Amino acid sequence: MGTITRFEDLQIWKDARSYSLEIFKLTQQGPFAKDFKFRDQIRASSGSVMDNITEGFERSSSLEFINFLSISKGSCGEVKSQLYRALNQKYITTAEQIDLYDKYDKLSANIGGFIAYLNKSDIKGQKFKDRK
Repeated sequence: MGTITRFEDLQIWKDARSYSLEIFKLTQQGPFAKDFKFRDQIRASSGSVMDNITEGFERSSSLEFINFLSISKGSCGEVKSQLYRALNQKYITTAEQIDLYDKYDKLSANIGGFIAYLNKSDIKGQKFKDRK
């Protein structure tokens, strides 16, 4: 893997951004749009996935990055649970629930794989680059 210097170059961030946009669009229509608390909650959870990837990356420490990736992975789980709630309320179709659930499930696995990679890596990050 080459050195990544911008969080925008991380595939997990690109996927999280794309899926967050899908959630936003889905919650703009029908009864979902009127359930303000739930709508805002699922939007925040999906946004949290990409935001925590970014915050961890910008901290320039592999250990802090791993911690924020773990939070991001947890937010994936939160979105998956909320998709069941949306389905139960008939805010989304079964096909929409399955599609987004599968996307967030794969994203969660990819974040977990990236955490495993960082845990095995000797890369410390810029913050601790010159420390022994």
